[in-house]
Amino acid sequence: MLAHAVNTYLDYLEQVRGYAAHSVSSYRRQLTLICEQLQAQGLGDWSELTAAQVERLVLLWRREGTGVSSIQQRLSALRSFCEDLLRLGQLKSNPAKQVRAPKAGKRLPRNLDVDSMMRLLDIPASDPLAVRDRAIFELFYGSGLRLSELASLNLSDIHRDQELRVVGKGSKTRVVPVGRIAYEAIQAWLKCRSEWPGAAGQDALFLSKQQKRLSARSIQQRLRHWAQLQGIPDNVHPHKLRHSFATHVLESSRDLRAVQELLGHANLSTTQIYTQVDFEHLSKVYDDAHPRAKKR
Repeated sequence: MLAHAVNTYLDYLEQVRGYAAHSVSSYRRQLTLICEQLQAQGLGDWSELTAAQVERLVLLWRREGTGVSSIQQRLSALRSFCEDLLRLGQLKSNPAKQVRAPKAGKRLPRNLDVDSMMRLLDIPASDPLAVRDRAIFELFYGSGLRLSELASLNLSDIHRDQELRVVGKGSKTRVVPVGRIAYEAIQAWLKCRSEWPGAAGQDALFLSKQQKRLSARSIQQRLRHWAQLQGIPDNVHPHKLRHSFATHVLESSRDLRAVQELLGHANLSTTQIYTQVDFEHLSKVYDDAHPRAKKR
């Protein structure tokens, strides 16, 4: 009974709300686990769900050593599902909303400094794969894309006026600028791509050696490969390039709203974490500039 309602909700998310397959898969994983654990508690129907049962779930997860972010995701999925049950009249209130998720300590996003970024991007155009990879990394850093956004790019998403059409979270479309160097790197790749075996008729911007769309996993592997080759000691992953983009733009512009738009964040609060990264620099500017702050 519990699982049937969840499956109906997942179909609604996919077919009516237009959620991406990745998002639906995440909801399925979270809600399937919740179903199993609530059934173990003796719950037979969603209309009988109480806040006390949800609290017991959270306690169970804490005892199992589940991370705070995972608990937050599970509660969020349950809250959203219960909201749909309210819409359908199968619940009179949302018991999951009465339970607070544990708070996680704020983790600052790690980024590469400018020198490290320049070293990483200094990839010699020795073969078509290197040309392709440099175009990928230049786009990550030059436009602040998510991994899923970059992997799903098509040829038609590149505009001649150095703009890029990006489909982000929730299938929301935004247009972001492409810097001169990134644009030149893309043009160099397009020249190689035109000679790529089997490229004709392919929509994907970035192709693998197997003439298929380059997968997100392959992109991650290529980034690790080049980071090691270029002597970058940190663990380099696509999101780190996105963090570096946001941090470096904010350091120069101080325009949080603009960075929010470029990153495709729905809420400004998501973007505000980057202000903490630059707090030390802001403090120095304040101490140097404000007449009441100057130290004797």
